[in-house]
Amino acid sequence: MTIKRLPVLLALIFLLTGVPGAATFYTDWLWFKEVGYEQVFLRSLTARTLVTVIAGVVTFALLAGNLMLALRSLRPRPFLIDTPQGPRTIMMDPTRIRPFALAAAGFVALLTALYAGGQWETWLYFLNATPFGKADPILGRDIGFYVFTLPLFEMVQGILYFVVFLMAVMALAAYIFGEEVGLDATRGVFVSRRATRHLGLLAAAMLLVLAFGAWLQIPQLLTTTSGVVTGATYTDVNARMPALWVLVGAAVLSAALAVWQAMTVGRLWPIAAAAGLYFLVSLGGSAYAAIIQRFVVAPNEQVRETPFIIHNIQATRAAFGLDGVTERPLSGEAHLTRADLERNAATIANVPLWNDRPLLDTFSQIQEIRTYYDFVAVDNDRYTINGQYRQIMLSARELNSRSLPSRTWINEHLTFTHGYGLTLGPVNEVTREGLPVLFIKDLPPVSTADLKVTQPAVYYGELPNDHVFVKTKTEEFDYPRGDDNVFAAYQGDGGVPLSNIFRRLMFAIRFRSTDTFFSPNLTEESRVMMYRRIAERVGRIAPFLTYDPDPYLAISEGKLVWMQDVYTASQRYPYSTTIGGVSYIRNAIKVTIDAYHGKTTYHVVDPSDPIAQTVGKIFPGLLKPLDTMPEDLRTRLRYPQQIFAMQASMFATFHMLNPAVFYNREDQWEIPSFDVAGKPTPMHPYYTIMKLPGESGAEYIQMLPFTPRGKDNLAAWMVARSDGANYGKLAVFQFPKQTVIFGPRQVAARINQDQAISPQITLWNQQGSEVIQGTLLVIPIEESLIYIRPLYLRAAGGQIPELKRVIVAYQNNIVMEETLSAALERIFPGGARPQPQPPAVEGQPTPVPVEGPQPPSPDAGSLAEQARAHYQRALKAQREGNWALYGEEIRKLGEVLEKMRR
Repeated sequence: MTIKRLPVLLALIFLLTGVPGAATFYTDWLWFKEVGYEQVFLRSLTARTLVTVIAGVVTFALLAGNLMLALRSLRPRPFLIDTPQGPRTIMMDPTRIRPFALAAAGFVALLTALYAGGQWETWLYFLNATPFGKADPILGRDIGFYVFTLPLFEMVQGILYFVVFLMAVMALAAYIFGEEVGLDATRGVFVSRRATRHLGLLAAAMLLVLAFGAWLQIPQLLTTTSGVVTGATYTDVNARMPALWVLVGAAVLSAALAVWQAMTVGRLWPIAAAAGLYFLVSLGGSAYAAIIQRFVVAPNEQVRETPFIIHNIQATRAAFGLDGVTERPLSGEAHLTRADLERNAATIANVPLWNDRPLLDTFSQIQEIRTYYDFVAVDNDRYTINGQYRQIMLSARELNSRSLPSRTWINEHLTFTHGYGLTLGPVNEVTREGLPVLFIKDLPPVSTADLKVTQPAVYYGELPNDHVFVKTKTEEFDYPRGDDNVFAAYQGDGGVPLSNIFRRLMFAIRFRSTDTFFSPNLTEESRVMMYRRIAERVGRIAPFLTYDPDPYLAISEGKLVWMQDVYTASQRYPYSTTIGGVSYIRNAIKVTIDAYHGKTTYHVVDPSDPIAQTVGKIFPGLLKPLDTMPEDLRTRLRYPQQIFAMQASMFATFHMLNPAVFYNREDQWEIPSFDVAGKPTPMHPYYTIMKLPGESGAEYIQMLPFTPRGKDNLAAWMVARSDGANYGKLAVFQFPKQTVIFGPRQVAARINQDQAISPQITLWNQQGSEVIQGTLLVIPIEESLIYIRPLYLRAAGGQIPELKRVIVAYQNNIVMEETLSAALERIFPGGARPQPQPPAVEGQPTPVPVEGPQPPSPDAGSLAEQARAHYQRALKAQREGNWALYGEEIRKLGEVLEKMRR
């Protein structure tokens, strides 16, 4: 009965596994055709299949042939077993063992094949390798050998070791079972002639595999950390490498002894000698290396390791693109004046007072409009707006289907298909209520600048939304208008067409949805959009690339386009120190994804990168030249924060070029850290527009400061440039070692200890409000710098952070004012009184003037008005019992009166 049901059971298993798998495969193929990367899909599929089949067939042939050879001479033999009825003798027929042995071989071959097939990229990189044009300093091999060839050799050696080891174990077990190998009291260890030959050849094969592994360890020494540097050290080059060459020779000689053992009749000493020779040389090599390290290197390590420290410095700088860093000294003695601020007005006018987290919370409260809209992240960029080069922050308004009030199939997949619009505003302007000024806002999007969005629908974004159907009989929700909703029909070409009944069936099986097959709302014109999340989309097209975790939104010709940074990276660059799991990295590729159509395009921004060139060889047509990207999108390119943070972290150590200084870490820097939730957290790079010292105009950059290791004073600051021909160029501005410049931690401590600022923050917190201290910004001006920190206030029980104060620190001066202009005026007096504002538009908050210095000086009338305002605020604070604010206003009143006296 059970045997009769077996075909039914097998058919059921196939239906449950094979049919859904086939549906997924077929629909993925349709999707790859729709996005224009069918050749990528077919090439990767062909490579995976070919490698899997070859590895499986070869492994099965070796294992099965080995087993059949070992089981060939087995004869039926009796076994005595205990039963409840007493001892019984049974006959074991070897012919019944063979099917199980072959099944076991097949299972192992399948696992090996799947593992090898999963490494299909390694095979393609090997077959299409592009030389780096640089050789390692020890073995003289091109860097491409380590990046493309060595990983394949290691994988092949690992598979061979596994297979040969299993062959030896299986053969030995078969011969023991057949009583051709054993141990008895009279003969001792006995091995039949046939078993001697078979096991001897297997031992020779294992020793050759071990010889191959020992040979691979030689180049591996250049990519691993040993001693004071990454890469081969003095001991590696002068002890371990010679010992490994000896080990290779010993393994080959041992293999020859094993073959001799297999081919001749005699004692077992050759095979024992072979194994003993290999292990003796292996242990001897390790002991020799330890002796060299202890008695030759350790007493004079710095001198012995100097050449290898130089290799480490040069390789790391080349691998992380640090060999092209422009280094410039700063005097550290410059004193800023009002004229300096005016010459750097573009820098001051673009100080990013709004930080990502508070701004995202604010957007979520004032611009989400409906509960099913989400702002996932705030992106930083720059645009020319109304003729001015402005730094802005923007965020897409995406639709979160999980937040729909009624999560029916029609709502989730047919009606609520897309987000709508974005919120965009300058980084430095606030309303009088402490909220961000917005250039683009509301639904439908309203723009108060010369930056227009003509197609605001967001079908593809950062949220992990499910598939949707467009061009159906059901109207798509577009955006809300008051108490009503506006509906629209998709007019783009994104998505896979459901052009026939078979496709609908396949998608229904894939989505496990009967509605997909039976719904009358779907037609032959309908399309299904899959992989709508940016990270999932690009990762599905090209999983062999490394993607930045933060795609950002851009506006191009009125359309919304996502920009995704791609890294080409490796762990195998010889002598390069590893950080974040990589020892080589380039931002060589950019991806653009149309938020409406879903069109995904890969562009090469660094055509000289060998890894990008290799990817281009493997997948012709995948990577497009950068000049095919629209011009306005090219102006949106920005250098990624992730790679810049890695480069800055490496440069903190590898700016030291003198090997003696490097060895002793005499001039090592570090990125300043702040205590966040009791844990030290390094500063993150931040974008800003500023005029670099020695440059003629302001540009979009990101920067990070450095402090000496174990100290808090400022040592240098590093920038990554993003505009035009300067894209990706790094520069470091270094202060003299004999000059002490306050660092971020010192300034933060001084802010927290200030007699006017600290009581005010404490008072706000005691009143139930939450004070959020923003990012402490280091703003270089000429050859000096100022520190700026915004303060946000979240009312008790409220959700909206409001920008209430700006703290400015310069040298020994620390002030806190309501605006950046007012704070700068206190430290650098001479600015103008605020210009008259345009009349407020009904329903819109009145914007505060753009932050920045103004050239004219205040007159007596304006000073008198300031004095009156301070006096009134002091009286109000006195009535409210706010003595910290009262003291602050009285101090400001005294400063204004002093100006009037002059």
